[in-house]
Amino acid sequence: MSRNVRVLHCTPEDVFEVLGDGWLYPAWVVGASRMREVDDTWPMAGAELHHSFGVWPVLIDDKTLVEQFVPSRLMVMKARGWPIGEARVTIDVKPRGEGCVVRIQEEPIAGPGRFVPTAVMDTLLHWRNDETLHRLAYLAEGRAERRTAATTAQKEMAASGESHQGDAGPTNAATDPATEP
Repeated sequence: MSRNVRVLHCTPEDVFEVLGDGWLYPAWVVGASRMREVDDTWPMAGAELHHSFGVWPVLIDDKTLVEQFVPSRLMVMKARGWPIGEARVTIDVKPRGEGCVVRIQEEPIAGPGRFVPTAVMDTLLHWRNDETLHRLAYLAEGRAERRTAATTAQKEMAASGESHQGDAGPTNAATDPATEP
């Protein structure tokens, strides 16, 4: 069973705003490439979303089912990706200071994935879910109201020397009307 943890600079409610929008699933789930349909009751227990995974032209249509949902706290899903199999994915969110801690846990429960040696499967899932939490951080923090803490994206852009919207940044006299004579 693979476990990943990440501190996000937003509230648990911000995280669940993203999780509650099934149409965003391929934006944060590594491997999901498009949405086909989302139940009106998503993300309540029993709701399904119909997605595809893979890269065109090799796409596989499948679905994910919510098994348990506790708003702003917990979401347990059965993610299908046949012919690879099925996995149980648990997302647990706890407040921490002005942000929150998000834990994702994933384990194969059906299909050929169950027979991959645990050390190999855990390594692959850990690698994939590290990026999944990275993407979830971008979405949840980006949708949250601006707070004193910088978002993951802002920190990465600052470290690379990029500016983001809202930064004064350098001006260009050829394109900046404020510099016209």
